[in-house]
Amino acid sequence: QVQVVESGGGLVQPGGSLRLSCAVSGIVFDVDKMGWYRQAPGKQRGLVAFITSGGNTNYADSVKDRFTISRDNAKNTVYLQMNSLKPEDTAVYYCNANFASQDYWGQGTQVTVSS
Repeated sequence: QVQVVESGGGLVQPGGSLRLSCAVSGIVFDVDKMGWYRQAPGKQRGLVAFITSGGNTNYADSVKDRFTISRDNAKNTVYLQMNSLKPEDTAVYYCNANFASQDYWGQGTQVTVSS
């Protein structure tokens, strides 16, 4: 069984920073892509950023130059450093891990950007 657990969400003022973490555990091997998605109220879930096992990254245009994704392959952990946060970044953030041709999702962590 595979567990995907996110942490690090919360309430932050506009312009502030947060760091999300996601650990994948259980029967895990050769994790290829790890990434973050988000879903705001009334909107579809969309990609924020992903990173491959080789370190290649991809970001949504709306977060480029503000967010940085990284990972620790030995720990099957992925991080999302979020800087210069805006109210429109408010959403539930979901971690995704892809391996053995399957997608695994966490339960999500709430990020709220508000003064």
